[in-house]
Amino acid sequence: MSPILNQEGAGPRCCVCVDMGTTNTRVWLVQGDQVLSRATASVGIRDSARDGSSERIRKTLRELVEEVRHSASRTAPDLKPTCIVAAGMITSSLGLCEVPHVMAPAGLHELRKGAHWFRFEDVSELPVFLIPGVRCGKAGESSGDVEHCDVMRGEETLCAGLIEMGLTSVPSVVLNIGSHWKAIVLDAEGRIALSVTSLSGEMIHAIQTQTVLASAVPTGRPTSINWSWCEEGMNEQRRSGLARALFCVRLLELNRRGAAEERLSYLIGCFISMDLDNLIERKVLHANQTVLLAGGEAVSEAWGLALGKHSIRSVKLESPDLESALLAGLRCAVSASLTQP
Repeated sequence: MSPILNQEGAGPRCCVCVDMGTTNTRVWLVQGDQVLSRATASVGIRDSARDGSSERIRKTLRELVEEVRHSASRTAPDLKPTCIVAAGMITSSLGLCEVPHVMAPAGLHELRKGAHWFRFEDVSELPVFLIPGVRCGKAGESSGDVEHCDVMRGEETLCAGLIEMGLTSVPSVVLNIGSHWKAIVLDAEGRIALSVTSLSGEMIHAIQTQTVLASAVPTGRPTSINWSWCEEGMNEQRRSGLARALFCVRLLELNRRGAAEERLSYLIGCFISMDLDNLIERKVLHANQTVLLAGGEAVSEAWGLALGKHSIRSVKLESPDLESALLAGLRCAVSASLTQP
């Protein structure tokens, strides 16, 4: 039996799990489904893009892995992890090592076949299992072909975990609300059939911090959404388009209309209506289906209300369930690799 496997041969005895995104990195030390320690850092592959080097993410990852191991050693000194299992943007060209996307439709079987073991001695002495992302559609030969193309890194592992834990039935749609807003269609076999991504999350953050609207709205993620202001923003975007609707946030400030938090709700509403209408037009979303909302606590609530206006039922996944599902997806992928030829 592999020294990495537990006694039942179903997965690692103990492992370090990693999720690296655009702006943040999360690391856990887990034994089975039990989290022994966790650590996070506000460093992601966006830093590699800015620095022109992966040195910062490698240093951060090394420190986070050491932190979770040290923290767990206080209560379980004899427990030693046997590997690192990672997903997300860590497998991109800006991460530790690029792992090619697997083509949709893709489920756990396809992810296992596309995953690879590596050694990164500057990060850890442990072997590292990198899970690939998923590509939907081919880019083709002309710029117009990208209409049918999409990619993800990390959400595929979350979806595998949601299915494993019974948090979603299939077919279904998962709407992940983070730096990117991504609608993911799962087919009847639990495979990722297609996805549609927008930069809305990053654009909202950029507007909050890098534009003339910075004085009109608070920085940081909202803790709540004022629905009436959000709906006004949705309506204005539909009337005037996104660029004009965003300038209306500036006009609201100049006219002393609303508090900063209310104007942020208005701004977020502009992006929700733009993405929602596009997904309905593409037939990714339609009436009488159920959508699982993942991430963006307050923004998820606003999305749920907006979906309800179109007779689309939504279920908001709480943060503990999302963490558990991601870890379950990581464990499932590495277990499949270790136990199947």
